[in-house]
Parts: sequence; structure tokens; C-alpha cells
Amino acid sequence: MSDIIEKLSNSLIQHGTYNNRIYLMKLDTGDLPDIIPEMDQLAEKHGYSKIFAKVPADSRAAFDAKGYVKEAGVPGYYSGKKEALFMCKYFSEHRQEDTQAEDDRIISTARGKAGDIRKAELPEGFLIRICTEADVPAMAEIYARVFPTYPFPIQDPAYLKKTMEDNVVYFAVENEGDIVALSSCEIDFENRNAEMTDFATLPQFRGMGLSTYLLSKMENEMNKQGILTLYTIARAASYGMNTVFARLGYEFTGKLVQNTNISGNLENMNVWYKRL
Repeated sequence: MSDIIEKLSNSLIQHGTYNNRIYLMKLDTGDLPDIIPEMDQLAEKHGYSKIFAKVPADSRAAFDAKGYVKEAGVPGYYSGKKEALFMCKYFSEHRQEDTQAEDDRIISTARGKAGDIRKAELPEGFLIRICTEADVPAMAEIYARVFPTYPFPIQDPAYLKKTMEDNVVYFAVENEGDIVALSSCEIDFENRNAEMTDFATLPQFRGMGLSTYLLSKMENEMNKQGILTLYTIARAASYGMNTVFARLGYEFTGKLVQNTNISGNLENMNVWYKRL
């Protein structure tokens, strides 16, 4: 079962045992400073081992004072002007151990591919398009095949339909009438940013660069919608996805340690961003 999303005071959080954490997704600065001890109490009540907070840079001092550390950031997150910081607090020594030794090598290798963009045209027989509600059953099936576990319930058709109606645009690569790869843009219209996320390619179609084609298409669509800043929280252990973002000019800003439950394990996640 996925973690729940709910309000804490006027702010939005996700929490639960699935990721064993609290994620402060959207801070109402009017909740400061009281929301910080409230999250501590919630973490202690449920035994969560991490709090992961996305906050405006000018709120950093309040979190620093309560034992939080900055792990990454997104410059220009707020309407292209103000940075968002990912501030984290740990409640166990084990949770804050960075056990993935290959992460630095992957980042270095990915950065070496910066600007190495593949040809603009998809292979013959493939096309990219924006998903519609009619695609939801197939989308859920693909996400369930690719991700045994995931931080949000993208394997649930009802969840996909709801997010599609709200602020998420899903993209598909299609081959001979069947969807073979997916991704999404989670748009924050108020702050004119978008998270580039939910990339999934069926195993038999990997190695073709489909994620690069998807990301390029996504960028074009976000530019049309007036979005200023793009970012992603990518699996640190994925050479392929980190390389995709480096190739298209995204900048690495930091690593979130043991942050997200994907495919049954807590994984480190890398933050990349780009200004349009």
C-alpha cells in the first residue's frame, strides 16, 4: 500500500511505512515554525526514520535550527526566481548511511555525456504522444510491470486518472499501436515548474534511447505552457536515467540518501534541474 497524502495544518505532506518517511511536499510558510515539531512528533509516533522537506530557500534557517541538513536544491523553482531546498532529518543512523558506492562514478560518467544528444527522430515505427484517459488501463499495467514498488501508486488506474485530470501530463511512446514507454510532467502552474518523472520502458524496448526522446518532447510541451524550471528526482543507481538528463543539459544539485522505495528497496535519489 502506498503512503497517504494529506494536509498538516495548511501544508501538504505524504507519509507512511511504504517509504518509512514524511515528505513535506508543499510548505505553507504560515505554518512555520510550528510545523517542524509537528512533523517530528508524527515521525516519532509512527517510527519513521526520515523527514524529507521541500522548502523555499529563505525558510532554511528554521529547518537548520531543528537538525535538518540540505541534501539538494532546485534553483528557480519558484517562478524562476527563488530556489527550493530539499532539507532532510534522520531518526536512525542506519537510514542516513550512504551505502551505494557507485553513485559518484555514475554522476561523473553521466556528466561526461553532457550535450551528447541523439538524433532528433524516433526509430521508424515509433511515435510519441500525450496520453488520454483511454490509455489509463495500459499505463497502469506497464507501470506495474516495470516497478514492483513505487513511491506513488502509479500502478493504480484510479490514481492515474485523477492526476491526469489535475496537474500531470503523461507521455507515451507507441509502437505498432501499443504503448512501450511512459513518462510524466507533474506541473506546478502557480510556481511555473514541472517535475519530469515516472519514466518506464518495457524491457524489450530498452537501449533504444526512448527516454531521451520522451524528455525532449516533454520539454517542448512544457515550454509551450510557459513553464520556467524543470527538475527531476532520479534513481542514483540508474546510469541510463542520469545520463538522459545530463545529455539534455540538466545540472546535478545533490543526492537524497535512502530516500525512496522503488522496486522493493530504499534507494538514493539524484536531483537535476534545468531552466527553459
